[in-house]
Amino acid sequence: MLNELIIKNLAVIEQLHLSFAPGFTVLSGETGAGKSIIIDAMGLVLGQRMRSDLVRSGCDSASVEAVFDIADHRQAMQRLAAMDLAAEDELIIKRTLTSQGKSRVYINGSPATLAQLQQIMATVVAIFGQHDQQQLQRSENHLLLLDAYAGNGEVLAEYRRYYAAVQQLQQELDGLRGAAAQRQQRQQELEFCIDEIRRVEPQLGEDEELEAQRLKLQHAERLYSGCQNGYEQLYAADGAMCERLGAVLAQLDGLEQIAPELQGTVAALNDAMFTLEDAATQLRAVATAVVFDEQLQQQVEQRLADIAALQRKYHPHIDGILAALEQMEQELELLRGGDDSIRRLEDEISAARERMLAQGRSLSQRRREAAGRLRQAVQRELATLAMPDASFMARCLPLEQPGAAGLERVEFYFSANPGQQPRPLASTASGGELSRIMLALRNSAPDVDNLATIVFDEVDAGVGGVAATAVGERLCAVAAHCQVLCITHLPQIAAYADQQLRVEKRVENGQTNTTVAVLDEEQRVEELARMLAGAQRSSETLAHARELLRCSRQPGLFDQLNERISS
Repeated sequence: MLNELIIKNLAVIEQLHLSFAPGFTVLSGETGAGKSIIIDAMGLVLGQRMRSDLVRSGCDSASVEAVFDIADHRQAMQRLAAMDLAAEDELIIKRTLTSQGKSRVYINGSPATLAQLQQIMATVVAIFGQHDQQQLQRSENHLLLLDAYAGNGEVLAEYRRYYAAVQQLQQELDGLRGAAAQRQQRQQELEFCIDEIRRVEPQLGEDEELEAQRLKLQHAERLYSGCQNGYEQLYAADGAMCERLGAVLAQLDGLEQIAPELQGTVAALNDAMFTLEDAATQLRAVATAVVFDEQLQQQVEQRLADIAALQRKYHPHIDGILAALEQMEQELELLRGGDDSIRRLEDEISAARERMLAQGRSLSQRRREAAGRLRQAVQRELATLAMPDASFMARCLPLEQPGAAGLERVEFYFSANPGQQPRPLASTASGGELSRIMLALRNSAPDVDNLATIVFDEVDAGVGGVAATAVGERLCAVAAHCQVLCITHLPQIAAYADQQLRVEKRVENGQTNTTVAVLDEEQRVEELARMLAGAQRSSETLAHARELLRCSRQPGLFDQLNERISS
């Protein structure tokens, strides 16, 4: 609920600090006293555009600040948290405007955007007056109101789950179908690449082995010559190293017994003999294995060139090429199964769509039944609000394709006079009629929304006598569920208020200023007397005013009093 409203330098208001009570609050006062400025201030709190001409003459800036208690308002808390704004029991809204037209928005002390303000306040406050019936003038809200009245929350949530499932499957199917050409092209690319790698069939480590083989083939003559000559000089030729070393060892044979210090030398020479013989054997083996084959060399070169081509295209190493081959084979398998996937998705969509439509038809039936009940309830209420010939209906209009909220849209239709066909409410009803329609809706379905505060302006337009009493009773009934603020000129309505504020305009030192006073019991009597008789107040009008207050607390007494007031 709205706890406080602080206005500074806004139009004719220099400074105003209002405190509001729960329940039903009335603002009354002479025409032109400034009540509309208070409504304008509330509109600014809701996120309406600020005009620079609202800044009080001679001032540099204006501001409006509102303090709400939202401890029990979960939806507002959730929206604050979603916007990373402080979600506390109190919601403090502040708007400032300079005479140059610069505007600022603050939510719980943090700078915010106008869009954020509008989103949050849409769940907290609504204003119903000549230009502020947005909730009724926007047809998308009519469906929300009807569903709330019908108690369709769970049924609608189930439909939305089915609808979301169909949309998700359809997106997947569209993706597969839309990519058909690309899929075929990709399939051909993969088949070419896989065939290219399979033709070469590279083996792990093969490139290194081929490089070594190529090196031997390229230097075969040098390799053979070097190894064969080395073998001969070490072992095979006359006077080879091994032969000469053998002669040395023969000469030293037995001398280590004479000169023991030769034992190490003889042992080292024996080791050298064995090493040279092993080296000669190895040189002979390498020379014998040397291949002189130009054709084989060409084959090795070609094989290396084929592998190098794959390495340049797919991966620098053979293990990477083989991994790419496996991945491409898997992708090709998936692509070849694309047609199967399309058929499978089509079957899934068909089944999911049938579930969605069945749920949608059930939801539509509930809406049609609720629309009939709502029509009767609202028309009964309107008849008591000086609109006995009014016609109201909620029409369920089928959609060409199922939507996120069902198989139809809902729009309220209205006619104020007999013989006139109901037309769309948003383009038919006047401000006063819209206010009374909302009042009728709120009494017919008090739980249609979670608004904490409702402001009614012009709800008394064209109303008087018994109808005014009915309006007051219904405003009082609405106030049992949420805080109600109402601007009225009718004493029968004002008498029902839990709190009454009098708006006055004064001119001091050439400056106009609006003030607001919270009225006690006796002051209320005087204000009601003024509302009854204007400047011609008398003891009789004061008595009538007292009687109004008494009867508002005992509604059964109002019939007789209305007759006396009318006469």
